[in-house]
Amino acid sequence: MTTSPSAHHPTGADPTPEPPADPTPEPPAGTLEPPAGALEPRVGALEPRVGALEPRVGAPEPRVGALEPRVGAPEPPAGALEPRVGTLEPPAHTLEPPAGTLEPPAHTLEPPAGTLEPPADTPEPTRSARAHSFNAAAAQYAANRPSYPPALFDAIEDLTGRPPAGARVADIGAGTGIATALLHARGADVVAVEPGDGMAAQFRRALPGIPVIRGTGDDLPLTDASVDLVTYAQAWHWTDPARAAPEALRVLRPGGALALWWNTDALDVPWIAEAAARIARHFDIDVSAEKRNVDARAADPTGLLDFTRRTVRWSRRVPVDTHLANIGSHSVFLVHGADHTASFLTEEREHLLRAFPDGFVEEVYEVVLLLARTPAGRAPTRRPHTPAA
Repeated sequence: MTTSPSAHHPTGADPTPEPPADPTPEPPAGTLEPPAGALEPRVGALEPRVGALEPRVGAPEPRVGALEPRVGAPEPPAGALEPRVGTLEPPAHTLEPPAGTLEPPAHTLEPPAGTLEPPADTPEPTRSARAHSFNAAAAQYAANRPSYPPALFDAIEDLTGRPPAGARVADIGAGTGIATALLHARGADVVAVEPGDGMAAQFRRALPGIPVIRGTGDDLPLTDASVDLVTYAQAWHWTDPARAAPEALRVLRPGGALALWWNTDALDVPWIAEAAARIARHFDIDVSAEKRNVDARAADPTGLLDFTRRTVRWSRRVPVDTHLANIGSHSVFLVHGADHTASFLTEEREHLLRAFPDGFVEEVYEVVLLLARTPAGRAPTRRPHTPAA
């Protein structure tokens, strides 16, 4: 009996015929390998049950070549009979996950730049940015900043040898007019110079009868030899002294004087020293030292002026909230953003209320005064200059 070319199994017990001429088809799914797509067979799926690959006793034996490809048949593609890499042994990256899977990137362990502290490459606010930051807080500045004690003006009168009454005074960097008003109250003929829009507007609201001219100490909008006294209350550190000192000499009359002063914190008072340290830690800047350490050399690097230094101690008692509004009006707070400032002021309020349960603090200041006189016989410095309108 002849076997047809398409037959796959022998009939009866005849010897196995020669393999057919056409290629032997793949064995049925599951005979030699798991179903397609089974990349990771279950435990035991690659180990057939005992006897599963051994035919039953008496079962017909397959034809020669039925389970082996005939001679000359194309080799099966790589991996067809052997599982692909990763089927039985997972690839390396499944045992050692790539960077970021088990170990988060560095920025997830350290807060993003700006969350807790500014990034290292972020520059500090410029002097100009700090100087102009007051414009947005002019009303807060006017309402909460400390004034200056009468003893300060007594010291100025003593050092200049003349009372302010009747003197022509230029108050530079006048801000909201705190010092200007005190000079005016002593009889001085005052003109104010202020660069900031917000501060000048607040000045005009508070002191409508006193002229304020827009300008800076580095380029005074005043004529030569036109004033007897030039004052900078809490403002000289915003100038370039190498330019501001010659400008002051230019506008001063012979025998005139330049007076610079700052309210500085009295750091011998324990609670004030502790508060200053907290500010320095939070903002990474010693605000008090900026003014407290002013000396003649720093005030006038040109050496044109001969300063005399005086200090005047005074204090004021204010509610805690006024004190916080006062320190919050300083440039270091204004340029670091509302959230950064608010978080500090909230914590500072808690500190102060624990120390002062009645809700009041005694702010103690030392006014640092530097005053230089021009020689009475000196010819004034002159240069072509057109006053600002």
